[in-house]
Amino acid sequence: MAWAALAVNWLLRPKRPQVGDQRETYECGLKTQGPTWVQFRIGYFLYALIFLLFDVETIFLYPWAVKFQVLGLFAFIEMLIFIGILILGLWYAWKEGGLEWL
Repeated sequence: MAWAALAVNWLLRPKRPQVGDQRETYECGLKTQGPTWVQFRIGYFLYALIFLLFDVETIFLYPWAVKFQVLGLFAFIEMLIFIGILILGLWYAWKEGGLEWL
């Protein structure tokens, strides 16, 4: 199937190279001036990673909340420990300045 899809794509593609704005890096907007390599501060990436960490970890709360009545006290204590670890991580990130935007 993969080879068939590649063959059909090769047969249906435009045969002549197009000249104009389609071959540019960006098809809309203004042309870039100066160097296009921009270095971002590492703080932006750390902020995004911390957000993703806590966002993904909260997904684990949904199955637990659905089966809360069935799981009992042991699962409740485990979830308290889990939330405690998340709060500890948030405190550490806050203490280290990982949540500072600039």
